[in-house]
Amino acid sequence: MKIFFTAEYNEEELKPLYEMGDVVLDGWALGLPKMEEDELVKKTKDADIIITSYDDITRRVIEGAPNLKLIACTRATPVNVDMAAAKERGIPVLYTPGRNSDSTAEMTIGLMLSIARKIPMAYKALKEGKYTGNPDAHKTTKEGLKADVIWDMKMDAPYMVFKGTQLKGKSLGILGYGSIGRRVGHIARAFGMQLLIYDPYQGEVDIEEIGIRKVNTVEELMKESDFITCHMKVTPETTGIISKERIALMKPTAYFINASRGAILDEEALIEALREKRIAGAAFDVYASEPIASNHPYVTELDNVVITPHIAGATNDVLVNHTKQIVSDVRRFLNGEHLLYQYRY
Repeated sequence: MKIFFTAEYNEEELKPLYEMGDVVLDGWALGLPKMEEDELVKKTKDADIIITSYDDITRRVIEGAPNLKLIACTRATPVNVDMAAAKERGIPVLYTPGRNSDSTAEMTIGLMLSIARKIPMAYKALKEGKYTGNPDAHKTTKEGLKADVIWDMKMDAPYMVFKGTQLKGKSLGILGYGSIGRRVGHIARAFGMQLLIYDPYQGEVDIEEIGIRKVNTVEELMKESDFITCHMKVTPETTGIISKERIALMKPTAYFINASRGAILDEEALIEALREKRIAGAAFDVYASEPIASNHPYVTELDNVVITPHIAGATNDVLVNHTKQIVSDVRRFLNGEHLLYQYRY
């Protein structure tokens, strides 16, 4: 069994795969760039199994591998696999749902805390030398008093400039209550937040409990939430779901968080809302166009946003998870057993 492997992986969890066939590591697995189609066609022509993360498994690649029996993609959605071509050949496609759900949920909470408490702004100010003191200065405490740890009490002191919002007691609106959304909600509840859920594919009986309520419309969620976070796949229904009209419904004290996909948001409308201070702030890990442009307003202009470069799923734990998922399902495939992670065409 010839296994052509270009995925990122965890070395320990990959070891059992070598017992299942002749494994050839190439491409991203060796730290090399994404392969061009011609190179991939040439290198996979004798493959029985292709396992990848980011290489495009096109119709030409599939048709150029007459022995191909299985395709695996170590992502939550195998967007880089031509599913129609695989279906025509009757080739199962594996994927790794939930591989980065915990990491993305934790990152979402991190973004919430960062914008609510202005953590990156305070960090940047200190690194630039603002609010720092003279190394030779020593505070003295008046007789009868205890040492005071206040830095400064002027109106431009960090205590005033970076005054933020706590999460406890606030309402968190979650659009999309699947694998990631539920994890975000679970962590947020530990902070003492109330949850408003919008997900037309979830019933009230499966969601509602004390402190958690399902809403019937996006508008209701936008109006009532102190924080709003999105965890939806991009579909015709979700593309642009956070529209200009819905952004206008947000509280002036509300924050918007997006660590899912940029396509769900009218980015220009949100930029205007941030520019005009019609909402308190926003935090993003994803954008309408990626990588984010160097002259984007989030980068050059707006001081009420926190931005990161699409790293919500970038943890070593994700590699452990998806390597384990794929290796276990390859074994099931070879043993003729039911596949746990087969993508349905």
